[in-house]
Amino acid sequence: MRTAYLSLGSNLGDREPNLRHAIELLAPPEILVKRVSSLYETEPQDLRIQPWFLNLAIEIETTLFPMQLLGRIEKIEREMGRQRIVAKGPRIIDIDIILFGNVVIDTPRLKVPHPRMIDRRFVLEPLAEISPDLRHPILRRTMRELLAAVAGQVVRKLHREW
Repeated sequence: MRTAYLSLGSNLGDREPNLRHAIELLAPPEILVKRVSSLYETEPQDLRIQPWFLNLAIEIETTLFPMQLLGRIEKIEREMGRQRIVAKGPRIIDIDIILFGNVVIDTPRLKVPHPRMIDRRFVLEPLAEISPDLRHPILRRTMRELLAAVAGQVVRKLHREW
């Protein structure tokens, strides 16, 4: 089993049930959800004129290889009705592979660690909650350290009932 960290977000429809359903679809035996962060309401970053997001991070263990995991995630997003109409636009569900063990991947389809994670409080705050001492495999800084360096993004912790 390999450990990976995913970031999930939703800003369309029933956001919290969307996130819960996506987590349910990340099913055994290939994927085991080990930890789930609190739920955070977050300000949109790239395309600012859209509904606010609910975000969270999860730690999983998986027998899948990174590209297989990406395929599973893309299938879940399609099944849940995600449509990529506007880049960085509203979405029912968004699931990103943030870290996959200490693996570094740089392909046209998948980049791990996620290249924008260090600039995104909505990724780092939930990650730092569930694994504050986890280290970025390239920068060697912890999630707690990376979070402390990010400012200017509104992120509100809602609750821990997962």
